[in-house]
Formats: sequence, structure tokens, C-alpha cells
Amino acid sequence: QVQLVESGGGLVQPGGSLRLSCAASGHTFFFHTYAMSWFRQAPGKEREVVSAITWRGENTWYSDFVRGRFTISRDNAKNTVYLQMNSLKPEDTAAYYCAASGGRTDSYYLLMENDVDYWGQGTQVTVSS
Repeated sequence: QVQLVESGGGLVQPGGSLRLSCAASGHTFFFHTYAMSWFRQAPGKEREVVSAITWRGENTWYSDFVRGRFTISRDNAKNTVYLQMNSLKPEDTAAYYCAASGGRTDSYYLLMENDVDYWGQGTQVTVSS
């Protein structure tokens, strides 16, 4: 089993920045082979994928609504994935969840909830003045 713990959420003004972290613990021997993603869920809305990164970290994917503002990265030596969020907007307000999927090819992007093997508990991001 792998546990994912997110941190870094909080209240920020529009235009501000936050950096989310997702630290893996437990059976992390194969963490470096897990495809990782960030999802988010706003109140009253379905959960949606925000960004994904392949297990080597060489390739990244972004949804249209965050491309150019958010950056996903990973440090396999630290079993951690990051989401740098810049130019935040009120519509970015949501609970952000880290997700992992193992046994995938190096080119695989984790974009579907049904493919997630492990979820974090979520961290709240609120963008408001």
C-alpha cells in the first residue's frame, strides 16, 4: 500500500501563487514507476483532472484551464510530486487531490479516475480577495 499526503493548500488572493506537495509513504519502492496526477473538485462539481506527469517526469499534461499557469513536477528521490500554481483565479478554488497509478508505460498519463490506484486525502485551495 502507498499513502499519499498533500500539503500546501490555503487561502490566496487572485493573482497569487501556491505550491502543492504530495508525499508518498508506505510501499514506495516503485514510486518512481508510478504515473502521477493532480485532480480537483469544486463544491457542487465533479472531480476533474488538472495535470499529469509520466513516471520518469519527462512528459507533462495540463488541462486547458490551467495550461500556462500551473506546473507539475516530481522528485522521485523524495517520493514527492509538486504542483506550482501561479496566477490563481477564483475559479481555481477547489479541493486538490494527488493520485497515483502503477504498472504503466513511461508515456502514460493518468487522466481517468477509474485508473487511479491511490488517492490522497486532498488539500483545500481557496482563491478569494
